[in-house]
Amino acid sequence: MSIFKRQTATPTTSPAQENYAELALRTIHDGVILTNKLGIIQYVNPAAVIMLDCGSAENAINLDYGLLVRIETKEGRELSETENPLTIAMKTGQALDKYACCLISGASAKRIPISISVLPVQGDKRIITFRDIAKELAEEGEQTEFISTASHEMRTPVATIDGYLSLALNPQTATIDERARGYLESAHAASQHLGRLFHDLLDVTKLDDGRIRPQFVPVELTGEVKKISDDYISRMKEAGLNFRFGSKDSEFGGEPRRLDQVIYGFVDLGFLREIMDNLLDNAIKYTPSGGSVYVGVLGDGDRALINVTDTGVGISSDDLQHIFQKFYRSDNSDTREVGGTGLGLYLVKQRVEAMGGRVWAESAFGDGSTFYVSLPRISGEEYEKRMIAVRNAQMINQSSPVATTQPTAPSVPVAPQPPAPPAPPIPTTPSVANATPPAPPTPINQTNIINNNINGGISQ
Repeated sequence: MSIFKRQTATPTTSPAQENYAELALRTIHDGVILTNKLGIIQYVNPAAVIMLDCGSAENAINLDYGLLVRIETKEGRELSETENPLTIAMKTGQALDKYACCLISGASAKRIPISISVLPVQGDKRIITFRDIAKELAEEGEQTEFISTASHEMRTPVATIDGYLSLALNPQTATIDERARGYLESAHAASQHLGRLFHDLLDVTKLDDGRIRPQFVPVELTGEVKKISDDYISRMKEAGLNFRFGSKDSEFGGEPRRLDQVIYGFVDLGFLREIMDNLLDNAIKYTPSGGSVYVGVLGDGDRALINVTDTGVGISSDDLQHIFQKFYRSDNSDTREVGGTGLGLYLVKQRVEAMGGRVWAESAFGDGSTFYVSLPRISGEEYEKRMIAVRNAQMINQSSPVATTQPTAPSVPVAPQPPAPPAPPIPTTPSVANATPPAPPTPINQTNIINNNINGGISQ
């Protein structure tokens, strides 16, 4: 019995095990920081010291983690305290899993691409780990460049094929029997699918490799989302779907009076349009005739929450955790026949995160789906300040003369003179063309004026 007790007793950590753990932490390439629940650093391993550029572990002990672990988005945008995933995880005690961002290292402010995680332990401690992912990003960049180049080169032959197939199917340009028409229609549908795939691939890779960056402008989100949604009303009617902008509980019959909440945001309008286009397109494609689509915008503290809800086929729990992955498509009889490239929701996630937001879905198979997009919200006062900056930039651009090449001055016609006694010849006026034209004014970059307000605020 005594042997059994010894075998089932709670194991204790031996000094040898502690030494092995210390050795592992000192030799791994990932940075590791241990803090208490208040965020005060209690341990830093050598890899973290190097990446944080803090000199030594002793310099970091008893400091607040926020003084050393400063991050920004992959696109170089500063994160406010309320949208910083690291800050939220440390305050709430929630886990954070492999958030890709940039670490601002030491006084030099060197940017290091990292993947950062937070793990709460023993209720009152936090373990922060971060890994340098520069090599991984370089490899991904090479893959992205290949995909981008291949997609661009393939668009031309696919467009040519699609054009000739369209001509073959046009009764005014070709005469074919019904059997051949069926073959050509199938080929035409396949060529159009390929065209959409290459278009989506180019859209995805442009943001992945940094060729496009968000161009933030202040907007009233409720009105902007409603404007985009209204563009789909005719398509929903053709599909036999009901539509309501507002809450799911709103009535469909008539137009009940209601007040929409005024919500301001600082977003890229092109990205917002792409996000809503993909979510609304999916809602229509996966909702049978007679179903409904609901779109709403709500303010939740410092966040704006957009929802796109449908009463369609829904998403199984197994598929739900993968739907935002690149090229992922659920494989069941209800969705297999619906065309798609598997890139739409990946593009949505990519665009939302580039604007400092988050996207997720709630669904059950056969019971419809709701997609949520959470974006940073700004106050009415901040919206007005940013709008003033935009208007001022527009006025400066409009009032600035356009720089043009100075042309040669044409000869000025002289009115005929009445007959007069001969007079000495009039000296020739120097040619205006030989005069040195004034230097054209330096054009003002309106985009820079607007975008400089992202981090620096509005100049008074």
